[in-house]
Formats: sequence, structure tokens, C-alpha cells
Amino acid sequence: MADKALVAEDDTLAPINPYGALKLMSERMIADVAAAHTLKYVILRYFNVAGAEGGGRLGQSGGVATHLIRVACQTALWLRPEMTIFGDDYATPDGTCIRDYIHVEDLAQAHLQALAYLKRDGVSAILNFGYGRGYSVREVIAAVKEVSGVDFAVRLGPRRAGDPGRLVAANARIKAAFGWEPQGISLELIARSALAWEKRLIGATL
Repeated sequence: MADKALVAEDDTLAPINPYGALKLMSERMIADVAAAHTLKYVILRYFNVAGAEGGGRLGQSGGVATHLIRVACQTALWLRPEMTIFGDDYATPDGTCIRDYIHVEDLAQAHLQALAYLKRDGVSAILNFGYGRGYSVREVIAAVKEVSGVDFAVRLGPRRAGDPGRLVAANARIKAAFGWEPQGISLELIARSALAWEKRLIGATL
């Protein structure tokens, strides 16, 4: 279920792209195995994981970047001549898609808390992992331009098939399950850590 103010765990599941369909199939497989055997599980439904480890040791690398923040950082570093906004006619304040961006370090902490929860005999659970706050494509690009100091080229393209206008997590359930709380990481800090990582990758290839 997409385009709601907040997406909850018990909303109707109706994937509109292959990625979402694959995630739903994986959840069903885990639930089936748990029903057949003595297995407990926590499934974290990630929203948009971004950024890099603050000490510069870990980040995303390899392959052609497709995630918005990484693409914007690469464009700011002149690794790309320009980047594209895919559609500006969505039912959002600035017409571009809105997503819930979460820092990878918060995600790592949530995994540790999920393991501790299971060790305490917590029941199986499916939990959204997001901040409950969304940012538009234009807001993300503005944040990367701000932290990089580069006014890089951005062009407008058509919508991509399967892109919902808004995906933002309702996160009350994960907070109640094992007390997870976001560490106050802002979009600016996510963008700054992602940019620093991309600079490190450039240095490693020179």
C-alpha cells in the first residue's frame, strides 16, 4: 500500500513493482518455515536506506548507482554529467516522489535490538523500519547541493513505471516492540556521510 500519509504494517499488501513483489514473497516464505518448524523471526521492512558509516569505514559501492542520494552525490563530484528527476506531477507538495530516508547506522542498531528482542523470547514480528518523515526528490537534491557546495545539473524526465508518489513508514510498532528510536539523524547528515563516502571511493581508485 503506497501514497498514504504513513504506511502501516497491517495495510493491504499490493506490490506495484517486481521489487515489492519479491519482498512480499520472501516474507511469506519465512512465515511458512516458521509455521512448519520451531522458528521465531523479526522481519524489518526497510524504507530507503542511505548514507555511510560515520567513520568512513563502510558504505555502498560496486555496480551502477541507482539510489537517489548516491546518484546525487556522484553528480556533485562530477562522476556524472547530470542526474534526472523522474516525474514532477505526483500528488505531493513539489510534484516529486517522497520517501522515508533512514541512515544505515540506525539500521545496524535496529538489527542488534531485533536480535536481543528474540533472545528475550519476543514473539515473531513484522516491523516497519523508517523515521516516519518523508523527503521529496527535490529536497534530497537540494540537501546534496548544500553539503557539496556544487550546483550540479538536474534534468526532468518522465515517470518511471512502478514508482508510488509517497512511501513513508508508520513506525510506532517497532518502537513498542523493542524500544528502537531513531538517533536524530537528519537528511543533511545522511547526505554528508554519503558524499564523504563517495569521495573516499574516488580516492581509492586514483
